Amino acid sequence: MPLLQFSTSLSLSPAERESFAAFVTDRYVEEMETTAGHVAVTVSELDRSAMGLGRAVDGPLLFLDAEIREGRPFEYKRAFALAVMEHAVAEFGVPEPNAKVVFTEHAGADMMGIDRVGGDWAGE
Repeated sequence: MPLLQFSTSLSLSPAERESFAAFVTDRYVEEMETTAGHVAVTVSELDRSAMGLGRAVDGPLLFLDAEIREGRPFEYKRAFALAVMEHAVAEFGVPEPNAKVVFTEHAGADMMGIDRVGGDWAGE
């Protein structure tokens, strides 16, 4: 189960959050070669004073902490990260320097639900 956790100083409407989560899920499925049923997305809106970035410019911040299963090639992760950041820039006016992504990779068995324990990623 990938857990894609966004922290942002944006103030989004419920419809914008739902649309953004759907976009992120769709892009994750496409770029990471998986299915949508287990993709988890959270959006936490914080006051700008609760976020910091040394090289930030004026405007909202958007950070993605992507907890994913290990094994995806760099190119998959980079394509997903770029798609998300470019979307935030185009749709919400996040300045490019203020959009950041970090990936943390876990063994498949470290990702679980009540009904199953994840396995290793088996790409092409």
